[in-house]
Amino acid sequence: MTDCAKVSSAMVRVFLAATTQACLALIAINVATAAHGADKAVQATIGDEPKPTVQLWLESSLQRVFPQTKAGSAKLELLAARNSTISFQACVRNERVNALRLDGKIEDANDLKAQTRLVGLVPMPHLTPGTEPAELDGGGMLPGLVPDPLYPDAKTLIGPQESRSYWITLHIPADAEPGVRELKFKFFVGDLRQEVELPVKLEISPFVIKPRENFPVTHWWRGEATWDYYKTGMFEDQRWWDLTRDQMQNMYDHGSNVVYVPMFFNRRETFKRPCQLLIINEPEPGKYEFDWTNVKRFIDMCKEIGFKEFEWPHMWIYWGVENPMRLYKKVGDEYVMLWPPDTKALSDAYITFLKQFLPSFRQFLVDEKIQTGSYFHLSDEPGEGRHVENYKAARKVLKELAPWMKVMDALSDIQYGKQGLTDMPIPIVSAAQAYIDAGIPHWVYYCCGPTGPWLNRFMDTPLAKIRMSGWLFYKLRAQGFLHWGFNYWHAIEQERLIDPFTDASSDSWPGIPYGDPFMIYPGKDGPIDSIRWEVFAESLQDYAILQTAGISPEDALLEDIKTYAEFPKNKDWIEAKLEQILRAPASNGVGDSSATKSASASP
Repeated sequence: MTDCAKVSSAMVRVFLAATTQACLALIAINVATAAHGADKAVQATIGDEPKPTVQLWLESSLQRVFPQTKAGSAKLELLAARNSTISFQACVRNERVNALRLDGKIEDANDLKAQTRLVGLVPMPHLTPGTEPAELDGGGMLPGLVPDPLYPDAKTLIGPQESRSYWITLHIPADAEPGVRELKFKFFVGDLRQEVELPVKLEISPFVIKPRENFPVTHWWRGEATWDYYKTGMFEDQRWWDLTRDQMQNMYDHGSNVVYVPMFFNRRETFKRPCQLLIINEPEPGKYEFDWTNVKRFIDMCKEIGFKEFEWPHMWIYWGVENPMRLYKKVGDEYVMLWPPDTKALSDAYITFLKQFLPSFRQFLVDEKIQTGSYFHLSDEPGEGRHVENYKAARKVLKELAPWMKVMDALSDIQYGKQGLTDMPIPIVSAAQAYIDAGIPHWVYYCCGPTGPWLNRFMDTPLAKIRMSGWLFYKLRAQGFLHWGFNYWHAIEQERLIDPFTDASSDSWPGIPYGDPFMIYPGKDGPIDSIRWEVFAESLQDYAILQTAGISPEDALLEDIKTYAEFPKNKDWIEAKLEQILRAPASNGVGDSSATKSASASP
């Protein structure tokens, strides 16, 4: 035999051995699956190991998969409306003593714009304070590592005795063919990329979700967090605009239909590089000129994304209406405040500014044809007593100088609503019942709290509880929702970045529970979604389903929802109600037959 023939023969033997090993591994997987039943996790043997050491299963989007999570069922059946987004997880547990290479992808779903993302882990060293264990996720596993960021790269390495998951998102077109579809998630396990497939049953309902109406949702975002984290320039830097556009697109895609416009810098602390879109010049003391170039550029960008409604900054700084906003002008290469931070709220200096600013502001709104779709604020989170009087005095000034400006603010004392001091009060969810009982229309918000049984979306808030957000907003007739933390990546009240991947409390626990300051993480070239953000977005989709079906908030379908603290908090309830709606006849006749199913039924 020639040397070439010997080499070729050896290569063939190696190829056959590798192929045989891979086939035997697949056979072992199939035998284990059959032996354990289709509703149990698939047991996989890697290479020449004597027994199965890898478990694979499927999970809904309402259950976090922690590193310690035990394997579940390989059976998963999904029910989706048309014009919807639905998510699930494909999970792996490595019972080996060695690390395990893993990759994966969804198949047979090309027309569904399928997306597979690896669920990352971030540290959560402390639980949310003031909350009973029954209201927390991760019992026995937290404090520890919590699954939250969704990384676009599916390849990973799993440690011994560790569970991980992929987050798969499907987008069901409005014109999708109703009926059952068989999808499959394919794992590539180990160094030899042994293939393991898990079937996924997707049933597409004839039900078509209409766009959500008359329920504005807004999230405050930090432009300075973007240029500090990515080390870009300010408004002169195209990269900052590109990154910001991606964030605004992400916000819009997740159901936020009102965009905050940082015309003013809305923080108390002094920043060297404040995110203030409005250019203010002061050619002589007390005389102001306003350049709206950056504001218009931002508005135009957001219109292109799809935003039609705009939220503007407060006129007075938060927590008491004691001082004006901290506004800046540029002197040389530095940003300098127009007045000292302790300037009184109704000082001559600030009233002089408002008299020049407000007419220019209104003219800009008229020129851009956005005054009707704008939301205005006076001051954020005033309290009781003197704060009420301060708010009342500032409101009087605004009515005199800008009678066209209707205001709304996060404030919880019922007196603001009863006295009509604000046009649209926004109580925190734990204070909303007083407004409900008084019949006062209102939005709702949460910020740093409430904790305990109340609705929120911290890192240890059960996902089913987060998913109930849209149901509660609908049932309890909230007029809108506001949240402060879209991308707050600074330490609280400091121009100091934190690492969002290691500290989700902005260096402020226990005052700020983990997960409250931001919904997205900073990726290399754009936002990385969190599980909390995905589930909250699907809750807003549930709101749209209820609205599309014409279900009254008083319908028996929703009778289990009592308050923002007392409501169903499990995935079985959510899945059962969605099934009741999506499997109903074309007339959408669900729930109590006495409840009116009409456009007027919507909150």
